[in-house]
This record gives sequence, C-alpha cells and structure tokens, in this order.
Amino acid sequence: MLVLMEIWESIRDFVGTGGQVLYVVAIALFLMWVLMIERYWFLLSEFPKMKKGIVAKWDARQDTTSWYAHRIRDAWISEASEKLDERMLLIKTLVAVCPLIGLLGTVTGMIAVFETMATQGTGNPRLMASGISMATIPTMAGMVAALSGVFFSTRLEARAKMAKEKLVDSLPHH
Repeated sequence: MLVLMEIWESIRDFVGTGGQVLYVVAIALFLMWVLMIERYWFLLSEFPKMKKGIVAKWDARQDTTSWYAHRIRDAWISEASEKLDERMLLIKTLVAVCPLIGLLGTVTGMIAVFETMATQGTGNPRLMASGISMATIPTMAGMVAALSGVFFSTRLEARAKMAKEKLVDSLPHH
C-alpha cells in the first residue's frame, strides 16, 4: 500500500511539474493501448475462429473454380481483411497526435515563462524554471507515448497482414 502511495505521489508531482496537458497525453496513451490490446486479442483469439469458419465454408463448396466462386472467395477475404484492419487508422492517428499534444504543452509552458518574465522580470531564473519544465516535460511525454505506439502498432499491422496472407493461402483457387 505504501508503494502505491509513493507511485501516486510521484505521478502527481510529475503532472504538477509538466502541467495539465499531461492528462490529455495520458488519455490518448490509454486509448491507444486499449485499442492495440483489443486488436492483439482479436488477432490471437477471434480471427483464428473466423478463419476456420471461412476455410470450412470454402471447403464445403462444390464449386470452387467458377467466376462466381472466386468472387465469393474474394468477398470473404475482403470481409476478413476489413475485420483485421479495424481501428488501425485510429491507432495510427493516436500515435501521430501524441507528439502534437506534447507540443501543446510546450506552448502552454512557454506562455507561462513569458508571463513570469512580464510580471517578475528576468532577474529570477527560479521563477522561470517551472514554466520551462512545463514546456519540456509534456513534449517528452508525448514523444515517449508515440514511440511506444509506433513500435507496437507496426508489429500489429505486420501481424494482421501476415494473417490475411495466410487466409488467402488457405483458400486455394483451382
């Protein structure tokens, strides 16, 4: 319990130093990771069942050589491909937005620095330091959030592509 309290205090200190924009970065990061975990779950749990059903339907068909059979095959592959690619654009958008949210923190931090300079002058660097940290910490947080998302979303996209290719290979067209 004491460890949790210390972690919570350090998070509050970090947000206090970095400003309110860190909450927005945290929300974007949380949403991005929830979506990526859902996609991994779909790839590892739901898609194999879907693939098995599509392959079973294809194998049960008597006609697998006609033009109509190939259009049906293409439609099933297209439906599976859509399911595999679901929410990937949203994940990529969140990855791209995280650094921009961090830059918003940079702007608000610099505004705080200029406000301090306007009211107190430039003689006291300690007063400007809080604004400068408020300018740099959100930028760093946005970049770290984006980097974690880039790595895992790229792996996720590659896995989805591989799953689609395996589905296509398992539906032979004679």
